[in-house]
Amino acid sequence: MQSWGTTSRFTERDTGTEPSKSGVIGLLCAALGKPRREEPEHAGRWPRLSDLASLRMGVRIDRPGNVGVDFQTAGGGSMGRSPYGVARVQGGLFGSVMSWRYYLQDASFLVGLSGNNQELLRLLHEALRKPVWQIYLGRKSYLPGIPPYLADGLVDMDLSTALSCYGEPLDDDVRVVLEIPFSQGAESRTDQPIDFYRRRFGRRYVKVTTLAELNRSSRR
Repeated sequence: MQSWGTTSRFTERDTGTEPSKSGVIGLLCAALGKPRREEPEHAGRWPRLSDLASLRMGVRIDRPGNVGVDFQTAGGGSMGRSPYGVARVQGGLFGSVMSWRYYLQDASFLVGLSGNNQELLRLLHEALRKPVWQIYLGRKSYLPGIPPYLADGLVDMDLSTALSCYGEPLDDDVRVVLEIPFSQGAESRTDQPIDFYRRRFGRRYVKVTTLAELNRSSRR
């Protein structure tokens, strides 16, 4: 189970159909033990969020899975002799609060990050092998079912080639979502992390393609 929401508001928590960049970078920050808030005294201890966000990301949807939803309630009634509810901004308690939380089940993805800083990539790979904090797939209750890193380490090839040929052969119509630096003919995603502490995210652009198209492009 995993969830990669980017537009959640209040009681309805969405999920995308593939891992979001903010979710993947957040997972890496947890593996590094990097706090949400960046302070001057943190310089040199952890990579800057801007350096992590500058890595180019691609996702291969090996198995799209299915979207499910949990209907949950919080609050209402009493705990012992005290009323139990959800705190209001104005003070006091609500009664029961309902929420709908969407998630992916039985999905499998290959996520690649690409950049020129090999030292940073090696640091991230090692952090995934030995995480400082618990890592999870979008929500704290969704723990990885398998180790979230490649057993054979970094791959020395460009991102498109790595996504198209890594692992066992797959069908040509397997979908690939590849980050690109321009907006023409692209889809936008509002999941570029800018500041996790203030929950600020920017826009990036992706090309949605297939393995067949990636393989044709590599032969040109």
